[in-house]
Amino acid sequence: MIPLSVPNLAGNEWKYIKDCLDTNWVSSVGSYVDRFEQSLAEYTGAGYAVSTSNGTAALHISLMLAGVEAGDHVILPNITFIASANSVKYVNADPVFVDIDKETWQMDLELLEKYMEQHAVVSEGKCTHKQTGKPIRAIMPVHVLGNMCDMDRLLAIAEMYHMAVIEDSTESLGSRYKGKHSGTFGTFGCFSFNGNKIITTGGGGMIVTNDEQLARKAKHLTTQAKSDPFEYVHDEIGYNYRLVNLLAAMGLAQMELLPSFLQRKQEIADMYTSGLSGITDIHLQKENADVTPNHWLFTVRCSRQKELIAHLTKNSIQVRPLWVPMNQLKMFRDSIFVSEHNESDKIYQSALSLPCSTGITNAEIEEVITRIKEVYA
Repeated sequence: MIPLSVPNLAGNEWKYIKDCLDTNWVSSVGSYVDRFEQSLAEYTGAGYAVSTSNGTAALHISLMLAGVEAGDHVILPNITFIASANSVKYVNADPVFVDIDKETWQMDLELLEKYMEQHAVVSEGKCTHKQTGKPIRAIMPVHVLGNMCDMDRLLAIAEMYHMAVIEDSTESLGSRYKGKHSGTFGTFGCFSFNGNKIITTGGGGMIVTNDEQLARKAKHLTTQAKSDPFEYVHDEIGYNYRLVNLLAAMGLAQMELLPSFLQRKQEIADMYTSGLSGITDIHLQKENADVTPNHWLFTVRCSRQKELIAHLTKNSIQVRPLWVPMNQLKMFRDSIFVSEHNESDKIYQSALSLPCSTGITNAEIEEVITRIKEVYA
């Protein structure tokens, strides 16, 4: 089996985790939590980082601290992993799903601008949806597959309509727009360290922000809102969203390997791009000149998606389609979907992610390319 995307544990993971075991610091208190947070903050250029149990928890807390309340609207792309939309419902808000750009597969900002001009009104520093009467409180750009949209344009839209920006950067560690790291443009940025991400802690996440007060509040809420260092006094509803020292140790080791992972991801993307260039049916995700993506999950579009899935799977090559568009899931069928040509469904019906673990060999990449060419022979 050539796997789709699996962890690469080639650094100090064993050493740091053994240190946790030897010293008995395995739970939510320990030096590796602080070191991991500091490492990620320094790498991204964020002022502060707060670790969480997973990326979904990071999104949940960020929405709360951004002031999103029950009944508010939050704008996000229609193509994303379910966690983005779920986190909006965790705060009892209502998602507004915006269709994607057919080239970059990110939120279609031109479509969004048209929609806001027609359906949003700003009064006294507050944006309200004309038809529903509900506040449009926040926008959540999702850096799908490690790519990024025009962040200058998105920030301008957010400022015009007084929306908080919460970046779902769970797939984009290492991605940059005009040299600035993903997750550092909005009020909050949220990362994930799931097993298939570019670095992993098995499970885990991180909130980054440049606001010290919000960072302190995030740390407070994610640790059960405990307000006394000795007594079990809690001053508000908190959450058990802590990342344990054992996993933070793994994360710190993975951060040390991140530059080499990004280099390998670029090499993998280059090999696939070159090897598949002669197949006119295969189209790649467009990368705008201002974006330096991390190439997290190498994905193509083609008209023969189902044939390729069947043929590659038969030959022990693990592949995956993209996520079902959010508006097609039963929980969100009644949500607002902003679209003109339903590009979300088109990419769902045609996209295919190929094996791209950082530990994949060149020979394995060539094997995948060969099997793809067999379908088109």
